[in-house]
Amino acid sequence: MSDAWIESWLGSVRFERYLSAADGDRNKALELYEWNVTLGQALMHDIAHFEIAMRNAYDSAISSRWDGSAHWLLDPESPAVIPIWRIKREQSGLKRGSDVNYLNRRNVDSAIRKCGGVNATSGKVIAELSFGFWRQLTASSHEKSLWVPYLHHAYTRGTQRKDVHEVIGNINAVRNRIAHHEPIYDRVRVPAQEPMQLYTDLMNVLQKLSPDVYWHVESTSTVITVIGER
Repeated sequence: MSDAWIESWLGSVRFERYLSAADGDRNKALELYEWNVTLGQALMHDIAHFEIAMRNAYDSAISSRWDGSAHWLLDPESPAVIPIWRIKREQSGLKRGSDVNYLNRRNVDSAIRKCGGVNATSGKVIAELSFGFWRQLTASSHEKSLWVPYLHHAYTRGTQRKDVHEVIGNINAVRNRIAHHEPIYDRVRVPAQEPMQLYTDLMNVLQKLSPDVYWHVESTSTVITVIGER
C-alpha cells in the first residue's frame, strides 16, 4: 500500500525534515513525527500550569501594591499601558523615540473590548491576555516601572529579572512552535530551547514563583518520561 498520503497530510516540506532526521526511513520519520507531537503535548501541560501561575502571581504582586482608582489592567495610568518612551538608533543612524508599551496597550485594549468594554472585569481581561503580554512585563524597559516596584515580589528574594525574562522568552518561543505544529525535537540548535533544558529552566523559575505549584507540576509532568522514549 502506498504511503503517499503522508505527504498529502503533512506536506512534503514538513515531512522532509523528519525524513532527513530519520535518514530517509519513512516509518521512523512518521514515528518521530508522532513522538514530536507527544512531546509537545507534554510540554504544553507544564507550560499551561506555568502560565496560569505566572499571570495570577503577577496580578497579586501588582494589585496588592497598586493604589490607583481601578484595577491595574483597567486603569489608564497603569505602568503596563502608559506610554514609556525610549530612544533607539535606527539602521540609518538616526535616533527616534519609541513607545515600548504600544503593543501592550493595544493588547490590553483589545482584551477589554472582547470582555465587554466598560463592563469588563479584571478576571476576564487577565484570562484573555496572551502569554506574550505577560512575557513583556519583565523586559528591561519595564525594570523601573514594573519589576522593581511590583513584580520582583512575585518571586523569591534574589531572583534576577534578566534571568526570569530569558527563560519566559524561551518558553514563549517553544510554546508558539508547538501551537503551530512545528518540530521541537531539533531545538538543540538553540540550547536554551532544547526540550530538557527548557523543562529544567521552567521548573526552576516556577519554584521561585510558586513552590506549591512547582511540586504539583513535578508530580504530574510527563516530559522526562516522553524524552526518554525517543
